[in-house]
Amino acid sequence: MGKSNFAVFVDLENVGGKESMLRSIIEKVKIRGDILMGKVYGYTDHYADLKPVLLSNTFQVVPSLRYGKNQKNNLDITLVVDAMEVAYTNPLIDSFCIVSGDSDYMPLVGRLKSMGKFVLGISRSEAASGIFINACNEFVFLETVAAKQQPKPQKKGGRKAEDSGERGADLDALIDQVETIVEDQEQQEMYASELKDTLTRLRPDFNERSYGCPTFGKLIALISSKSDKLTSWTEESSLMIGLEGDDDEEEKLDRGNWLPAFRSALASLKAEGFDRVNPSILKGIIVDQYPGFEEKQIGFKRFSDVMKALEKEGLLRIEMDDQRSMLLNIC
Repeated sequence: MGKSNFAVFVDLENVGGKESMLRSIIEKVKIRGDILMGKVYGYTDHYADLKPVLLSNTFQVVPSLRYGKNQKNNLDITLVVDAMEVAYTNPLIDSFCIVSGDSDYMPLVGRLKSMGKFVLGISRSEAASGIFINACNEFVFLETVAAKQQPKPQKKGGRKAEDSGERGADLDALIDQVETIVEDQEQQEMYASELKDTLTRLRPDFNERSYGCPTFGKLIALISSKSDKLTSWTEESSLMIGLEGDDDEEEKLDRGNWLPAFRSALASLKAEGFDRVNPSILKGIIVDQYPGFEEKQIGFKRFSDVMKALEKEGLLRIEMDDQRSMLLNIC
């Protein structure tokens, strides 16, 4: 896994101004490499809760000074100018993350790619332009970033809970983070040395001794023994960690348990500040939690029929946006 050097540009209106979401975005980028610089656009006192995460990650802020009707356009232009300046003057930065789904950024993405830069786009599904999505080298919906932070249902015989107290809680959080990092790899495996580098980027104070392990290899063994998803092995004298092959039968949704699962997924999205989402986002969360999910398992022919049933339950309202694409307004 090659390590990239990122410049991150965040449209705060697109993020929604939630600290948890901004932390999730930063973690998503840090899994891929170092953040050498970051800027957020449209900052006001309304976003004061973001100060700790902005300062700890040395992000600069571009304030929102309301004047006239073109304030949003002014900030968009400022973001483009800043990104191009970085691209031309900082040869260390080879990757850009743009947190916005505005199609106006498509020419910027094209120019950055023509300079050999990697472009990662992140946006809410309701605000993401198809043109912008297709222009990026990689695109991630904010809702899926938020979903990764939600605890997944544990299978029977899953993670052991032998530890208790503060140390046990810390270890559980670390296991969740390691699972997320490994799942994000293309081959869903990585060298232990790469994992340690990634953990150090995410948590500069990381130390295996905090978990009672004298070496990182011992910590890997501990994590592997307590996770139902991870395994470790030696390959050509190098310690590896990856997802474990799953021969156990996955928990499935049926006509009796599907509604609570969908209700929980919608509640999680709502709690993270997503009032409207694309239907594919909801289905993606369900498939992630229940691999192999199909509508016929719960008595429906199409996913649109599932949404209509959820609307009758009062959990959402089906709407159409300006492009006649379906959106779910979460109640």
